[in-house]
Amino acid sequence: MTSDRYQSIADLPASIPVFPLAGVLLLPRTQLPLNIFEPRYLNMVDDAMRGERIIGMVQPDGDAAIVASQDPDAKPKLCGVGCAGRLTSWTETHDGRVLITLTGVARFRITSELDATTPYRICAVDWSDYENDLTSDFGADEVSRDALLAVLKTYLETHGLQADWRTIKQSSNEALVNSLSVISPYGPREKQALLEAKTLEDRNQMLIALTEVALQQASPTTDTTVQ
Repeated sequence: MTSDRYQSIADLPASIPVFPLAGVLLLPRTQLPLNIFEPRYLNMVDDAMRGERIIGMVQPDGDAAIVASQDPDAKPKLCGVGCAGRLTSWTETHDGRVLITLTGVARFRITSELDATTPYRICAVDWSDYENDLTSDFGADEVSRDALLAVLKTYLETHGLQADWRTIKQSSNEALVNSLSVISPYGPREKQALLEAKTLEDRNQMLIALTEVALQQASPTTDTTVQ
């Protein structure tokens, strides 16, 4: 498993390539599929495959995301915290794109951006605040699982959606909270808040609160508060 490769933050590189992408969330032990087509990021993937196979996912900071969407060559200001993933699958398409999967390893704090000669950005990072990310299910016993499942059930029913409840019930608390956070339909600021949540239960409570707000907005006359 990817998590077994990194026993401590000493096993992680001091600088990593970063992929700025608004509204995208990667968390430890979740998987993120990406369709890579820009030349600079194709270059980044090639270099990662030859090296540490680590890529940092990070969001542009606030309005910088708008600048980035309008100008592909812009270097928007980055949020201070991202999550690194190990490149665990790679497929090249007939039209030159690369389909990759990143498996989340640990969050990091950006300390500086390096003056790199590569077409993609490289940052010096500090892992020390997030060493517990390397431990599978850290803090999982504190998660209010029933509250999350209750609000999830209400959300799915409200929007006429189906779920594989058998798989959900078999998921660990960490897998449940982190996977739902990754696929949640919330905006960049909310995704960043979920990323930066101090503990797994903090992320769980934030996810519950965001979902309750979404339910209230969808059905303003319905009380959707989970007791």
